[in-house]
Amino acid sequence: MLQETRLHRIRALLATQHQLSTERIIHELGISRETARRDIIELEAQGLARRVHGGLVAVNSQPEPPLQVRRNAQAKEKRAIVNAAAQQLQPGQTLFLDAGTTTTMLAEALRGLAGLTIVTNSLQAALALSAAEEHETLNNQVILLGGTLMAGAQQTRGEMTLAEIYRYHADVALLSPVGIDARSGASSFHPHEAAIARAMVQQATRTILLADHSKLGVVSRTTYAAVSDVDLLICDGGPAKPGALNALRQALPQVIVV
Repeated sequence: MLQETRLHRIRALLATQHQLSTERIIHELGISRETARRDIIELEAQGLARRVHGGLVAVNSQPEPPLQVRRNAQAKEKRAIVNAAAQQLQPGQTLFLDAGTTTTMLAEALRGLAGLTIVTNSLQAALALSAAEEHETLNNQVILLGGTLMAGAQQTRGEMTLAEIYRYHADVALLSPVGIDARSGASSFHPHEAAIARAMVQQATRTILLADHSKLGVVSRTTYAAVSDVDLLICDGGPAKPGALNALRQALPQVIVV
């Protein structure tokens, strides 16, 4: 793994965890202690983190790393999560999908189901759902929400997107938060992403969160759903913030660990 990719992944963890131990970096990236030490020194030299005893802390909140970097993080766990999510769905339902690496994986899995109406602001999810030859008929109806596109973005956003969400009522909103905490609820780093997720929660009968272990017990910058708004959390059983999974099990109506 290139150092640039490792640094992006460490920054992604710092954006949600704000503090990382050297042991956590070694486990998450599958690298040696010496490599982890060099990466910590490099992040400090770039002014992106500060070394402390046993690890490092974020200097300030960093934007999320590139989509491909986030997609590769915990890919096996995310695949298991989306397979479990697909089993919660029934033909005839209308779904909201927000933009994220986990929900894009879910879109790929939903292509094998039929009879769904899927409303999303994610270009990648829409493309995954509509991947077929021109003469083929799609199994599901796919609705891409209109809105503003920013440079490098793979999602629509803004007032137009929000207005379109409020035109629909979905049976299920399937969302991938940056963090989910037993007290603070579901949160996202970017305010515009949080606004879209919040609208989807409000317009859905049921809300399902898809979160790998690195997001458990994490509070990011902008909260979009209280714990009481979440009906089901699907996560993996990897090493999370101490006590986070147990707290979420007590706070939420249902938690599925894959």
